[in-house]
Amino acid sequence: MGLGSFVKLFMPKDRIFYSLFEEVTSTLVEMGDTFSKALSESDPEKRTAMLKSLEDLEHKNDETTHRIFIELGSNFITPFDREDIHALTTSLDDIADFIWGSAKRLTNYYIHDVDDTVQGFADIINRSIHALHTGIKELRNMKNLRAIIEACVLINSLENEADDLFDDAMTKLFSTPNINPIDLIKKKDLYQELEIVTDKCEDAANVIESIIVKYA
Repeated sequence: MGLGSFVKLFMPKDRIFYSLFEEVTSTLVEMGDTFSKALSESDPEKRTAMLKSLEDLEHKNDETTHRIFIELGSNFITPFDREDIHALTTSLDDIADFIWGSAKRLTNYYIHDVDDTVQGFADIINRSIHALHTGIKELRNMKNLRAIIEACVLINSLENEADDLFDDAMTKLFSTPNINPIDLIKKKDLYQELEIVTDKCEDAANVIESIIVKYA
């Protein structure tokens, strides 16, 4: 085996991890956009169909996540720490899981009243995902560190907004007189699921920040 072939054996294949991460965040962007559009849909049947379509996107994301782990196990050299790749992959996969979990709660609990809290979470989630997509795309060459940092700072700020939104929603929910206990439980569970999505976005942003500190 020639030297060139030997070196190629240990090189990442087509910098595959960057492409796969970009594929994941592209799917997340589609999920976030679909979720927001579904909440704005006035026709209950169309809304339900749109929410259920998120399952296919979640499965698509699972497949890409599985490919990342396969590459992680088969590539000797990776663009950054294996632990960071694993952490970033896991946090991005969690975002998809909890968006789909939120959609299922809306349909399974027959929640037709999309209130301001749910709309607020959808907006925060969508903005966070778009920022993540920007940060991930810039990781490929790390030439625009400012864009990566700004994306991460925005995601952290949005997560704080989500915390405030959740606290306000809980206060309002438990101070509402004569609320049906079952409705209270349904809404509380949905709000918690939506808030977790923003936590997972922040987790992903924290991993990205760790990567640029090590390698920029």
